[in-house]
Amino acid sequence: MPAPPEELESRIGYRFRDRDLLLRALTHKSLRAESSPEVEHNELLEFLGDSILGFLASEFVFRLVPHAREGDLSRLKAHLVSASRLHEVALAIDLGRYLRLGRGEERSGGRSKRALLADTFEALLAAIYLDAGPAEGLEACRRLLSRLLWPAVESGTASASEIPLDPKNALQELAQARRLPMPRYCLIAQSGPEHAKVFTVEARLGPGRSAAAQASSKKAASQKAASLLLEQLRSELDSLASPDSPPAPSDR
Repeated sequence: MPAPPEELESRIGYRFRDRDLLLRALTHKSLRAESSPEVEHNELLEFLGDSILGFLASEFVFRLVPHAREGDLSRLKAHLVSASRLHEVALAIDLGRYLRLGRGEERSGGRSKRALLADTFEALLAAIYLDAGPAEGLEACRRLLSRLLWPAVESGTASASEIPLDPKNALQELAQARRLPMPRYCLIAQSGPEHAKVFTVEARLGPGRSAAAQASSKKAASQKAASLLLEQLRSELDSLASPDSPPAPSDR
């Protein structure tokens, strides 16, 4: 059984006015699949929370290093919003104890899954934003992130130039540098039971380049596909550097 959500409110320093929003943020879709279609889960909240997190992370790194290059800002932002960082924060507030899961997800260790915890933290951000209202929502989320997520960078433990780009950002930078079309990502398949979904995402770079990968979350599959396409593009560029290389496929 999940721990009382009131404990989580104490941990994050925010008291919800709408209790249903908090419960929805903590509810995984596996519970709905195994109980009733009327159960509201956190997938849409995760979508909103991802955008809120992206905006506040961009704002934070812009203010932290206002004269940095765009590439360095991208590195810092990607580091802050990565699944591994969100997972660390979720562990710090013991988020897994409060999740509402279906039996299958519970048995498969859902309370400790990195992607699931990262997604739930994003859903929690969205729930705080909606509960506080338009005027105060962003500020409430900003305060939470200032306490939980920003300190590692503020303390100087991570230098922008030393943080490697994640595959998606690295692919985008290389595409921009080579004046290629921007990468696009498409979910092409999903399979498996609700508690053990497998997603297949294809990364595309113009009409001539693509790579597909599978993972237990759409985000992870996107990163894997981007990594494969990045290797493909780098190999192609290395071949172009050779005087005996054949012409590259057209980007137009």
